[in-house]
Amino acid sequence: MPYALFCDEAKLSKAYPTEADVWRLARESGLVVDVTTNTRRSAVHLRLDNDYEIKACAAEPEEDPWQNRADAEQQLQLNIPFSA
Repeated sequence: MPYALFCDEAKLSKAYPTEADVWRLARESGLVVDVTTNTRRSAVHLRLDNDYEIKACAAEPEEDPWQNRADAEQQLQLNIPFSA
């Protein structure tokens, strides 16, 4: 099952083969923030900014999640900003 970035039930990104793919691209895009869970700053976890969510979804009929991942990896290698 592919995954994508959502906000308020609206799909904001292309579909990608795994949830990890979407997390990686969200990190590269600056959409992931560190959250400290205690006052000693020893427990930090990552979360998506602005109420974004990563959820399983169906790919659009003409969409290939594996090709989307290959395209995104190529953009990252060329230092082209990620586009949803």
